[in-house]
Amino acid sequence: MFLIEPWLGGSHQAWAEGYARCSSHEVHIVGLDDAHWRWRLRGGAVTLAEQVAELSASVGPPDIVLASSMLDLPAFLGHCRRTLRNVAVCLYLHETQASRSRLTGEPLDDDVAHRNWSSMVVADHTFVNSDFHRRQLFEALPPLLEKAPDHRHTHLVPSVQARTTVLPVGVDVEALVATDRAADDGGPPLVLWNHRWDHDKAPEVFFRALRRLDHDGVAFRLALAGANVRQDPREFAEAEERFVDRLVHVGHLSREDYLDLLVRSSVVASTAVHEFFGIAMVEAMAAGLVPLLPRSLSYPELVPAEFHDVVLYDSYGDFVRRLREVLIDVDAARDAVDGLRKSMLRFDWTELGPRYDEALTSVVEGTRPDEVPL
Repeated sequence: MFLIEPWLGGSHQAWAEGYARCSSHEVHIVGLDDAHWRWRLRGGAVTLAEQVAELSASVGPPDIVLASSMLDLPAFLGHCRRTLRNVAVCLYLHETQASRSRLTGEPLDDDVAHRNWSSMVVADHTFVNSDFHRRQLFEALPPLLEKAPDHRHTHLVPSVQARTTVLPVGVDVEALVATDRAADDGGPPLVLWNHRWDHDKAPEVFFRALRRLDHDGVAFRLALAGANVRQDPREFAEAEERFVDRLVHVGHLSREDYLDLLVRSSVVASTAVHEFFGIAMVEAMAAGLVPLLPRSLSYPELVPAEFHDVVLYDSYGDFVRRLREVLIDVDAARDAVDGLRKSMLRFDWTELGPRYDEALTSVVEGTRPDEVPL
């Protein structure tokens, strides 16, 4: 099979390489560097089609193609019409523009949203990374399509929805679950921010809560990891100044150093307004951190139901109250989430690799893949 990833970097690269490593099939990754994301959607199809033609001449045509979401799939298939012919094609949606805009309130990029939609129409089957993402997407599609002056294609939504199933992202967590936590150094609990430095993660809410606890004299240390994707991440600059005596780390880390930080951290929190899966949170929970997550987005799917009332919060006030309680008695908080760490093993590639294989085989055979709930 050929796995087409126009954004071969970061979590997308980990997803592609993780599946290739754990699949029982021969997986050939065809990808482009993780840069210029708009150009990947507009022009990546031409270059990737050239690569597919070269690969097909070398190893033969694939039985199936699995394409990632940052691809104009109809354009790609048009350029591959002599190479792929009647090969089954699946689409994996890490993210979609219409559903993202619906969550974040950012202006809708109609061009990107319609490329997502037309890719879903042409695919034999579409996989999404969570049921939350699927629900948001199919609630966002009718308003998007109804904006067209004519030929709105809304009649196609039910058939596309019937060909869309949940297939979680695989994450390498087995080693994390087995790794011993760092010995307690006697200092205050270490709170970790491990998201992108971006507006959709609502860092201002996170830092507002920490300022409140700092004012009240609650002891904690702070580590700010994650990639900065903004020219002016002012919330983080202000946090560096406000929490200078509490900071143990600021900035992006290598994978090795990040994993070391995970096992030294005590608490991880999300204040996000947009999350379709949550790889960083899966890794943090697998490393044994105490999580505090909104009772929304994909998080109720990541966290087993028996931990919902311990881990998920309902409002900003609830978040502050719960974070205070955790920091005051982190040992009790760890006891309350006992078992959560091992539950993350269901996302390990050793578990999900065979499920991907089964799902893709079903598409080749012309049957609907089984749901793989989070």
